This record gives sequence, structure tokens and C-alpha cells, in this order.
Amino acid sequence: MYDASVRKGMPQRLLRLLSLLQSRREWAGAELTERLGVSARTLRRDVDRLRSLDYQVEGVPGVAGGYRLVPGHDLPPLLLNDEEAVAIGLGLVTVSGVEESASQALAKLQRVLPTRLRPRLTAVSGTTMAVRRDGVPSVSPRDLAMLGSCCREYAVVDFDYRDRAGRTGERRVEPHHLVDHGGHWYLVAHDTGRGDWRTFRVDRMDGIRRTHRRFTPRELPAADPAEYVVRSFAGAIHRHTARIVLGLSAETVRSRLYGPIPGAIEATGADSCAVRISADSLDLVCQYTMAVLSLDADFDLDAPPEVVDRLGSVGGRLADLPSRARRSAEALVSGP
Repeated sequence: MYDASVRKGMPQRLLRLLSLLQSRREWAGAELTERLGVSARTLRRDVDRLRSLDYQVEGVPGVAGGYRLVPGHDLPPLLLNDEEAVAIGLGLVTVSGVEESASQALAKLQRVLPTRLRPRLTAVSGTTMAVRRDGVPSVSPRDLAMLGSCCREYAVVDFDYRDRAGRTGERRVEPHHLVDHGGHWYLVAHDTGRGDWRTFRVDRMDGIRRTHRRFTPRELPAADPAEYVVRSFAGAIHRHTARIVLGLSAETVRSRLYGPIPGAIEATGADSCAVRISADSLDLVCQYTMAVLSLDADFDLDAPPEVVDRLGSVGGRLADLPSRARRSAEALVSGP
């Protein structure tokens, strides 16, 4: 529960120590003393104070020594400030794929918060909503928790995976990070069978199994996992691909298109760029291609016959719009 009296009785340094212990699996004693700006003796005294408040802080054996916070059977007070409580509420309202569990957690959080915070959290949660994509499958919070734990503890994971074509096969990976993108959860991992980095949609993973194998973390070929996922989507080649060379700069095209496209925009000159759109859905490729062409610039289109035929059919109907509008206007004037 939230206990303001306990928080008030804690010095700021103790709260800082607790925050550090909660942020990582374990800490070396020297790291903690450096972060807190205290001596090893003061650190030991602060750790003993946390233990007296029922926080189970274990000593880590070894040459350097250290500490880790482990969960206990009796929950100690939940120490949240105003901003942290509201941030948790916002996260629970907007999280993707686990809406039912998040709603239950939010209700519990509202019950244990102090009276002064409940109206603020109720106002935020009651007036905040995320736009959900239709048909996006939910994921198991238990699966996300297991994958997150394996990422953190460098544990190899086995699972059965269903690809875009519906084919299922067993995969073994070294998990790196979970990323929420476009309403889906993705696991960024190094696929040991393929010998390369891959992204896996969590809702397509079945029978997730944590192995006893550990791995040495590899360097991700991107600045961060989110960038890797976006870059992977941009470079992917799917069933239908259209390439449009436009007489507009890449920066102009990005500013005039709303939202990310299933592909990439690459500058080819100061006032020209190439837009590649690729997806398994013919509808999706045609929709985004029409959006690019509607920017009203000179273009060259290289696309498969099925895309060209669809766009040509739509273009023919668009070309007939003026005469159709004129006929409708004449019919209104002539009357019945």
C-alpha cells in the first residue's frame, strides 16, 4: 500500500538507495557509494534501515560485494510521489495488448493511493484514451513478463513461431528487448539458428520456454531497440512492392505524409526522393501509393501489374469525376 507517513520518515538518501535497488537486479557496493556520495559504512547502515522496514535486501558475495533487492511475502509500503502515481495511471490506460489486465491493475492502484491523489488519478484515467487498431490481437502479460525477465537475465528462449505466411517453426533466440510499435508487441532478439538479428511479434509466439542456457549480450546493430524495429520494417520486402521517384525532397514528403509508411523514403537529390512501399496486403500498398501520388508532384512509378491495374482503375474513375459532377448539376437544374 501507499504509506505517506513511512515516506515522510525516510531521508532522501534512503529513498534514492531504494530507487537504485529497484532499477537493477544487483549493484556492487562501490557503485552504490559512488552514486549516493556516501562511505561504505553509511551504505551498510542505510541497507540495515531498509531491512528494518521489511525491504528484503540481500548481500551479494564476491570480491567486490554488493546488494540486491528481492521480493518478499509481505509487501512494504509503495512509495510513490504525485507525478509517479499519475505516470503509472497514464501508462496503464494507454498500454497496448494487455488492456484487461491493465484495467484491473489501475482499479487496484486507485484503491491504495492516498485520498489526496485519487481525484487526480481518476481525472486522468477517466479522460485519457489511446486509439486502438481494429483486429489487433491481445498478448499474455505472463508471456511479456517471461520474455522481459529473459532479456534482463540473458537467458536463451525457445518458442514456436508463426510467420506472415502462416508457416510455423521452432526458434531459439537470445532475447534483447521488447518494443511496443503500432499496437503490437515485438521481441528484438538474435536468432541463433539464422545467425542474425530478428524481430518477432509476440502474439505469433506459442509455447514460450525459458532454457537453462545463458548468453553473452551482443551489440545491437542500431542506436536502440525501437530504432531497430522501425528500420527493420522500412527495409522489409513483402509480396507487393511499389517504388515511386518524386520531384519533392525527402524532407518535404515526410512532412506532408501523416504517420509512418510501410517502407522507406530515401533522398536522391536536393529536390527529389524515392519512396518504397512494401506490404503483403495489396490494399495497403495501393492506399499508401495513392497517398504519395496525391502530393501532386512529378513522379515515375515502378510497381507490379496488380498494383498498376488497381491504380489505373481508380484513376479512370477519378478522371470521370468532372463530367459526372456536371451531369449531376444539370440533372438538378432540369428537375424531374
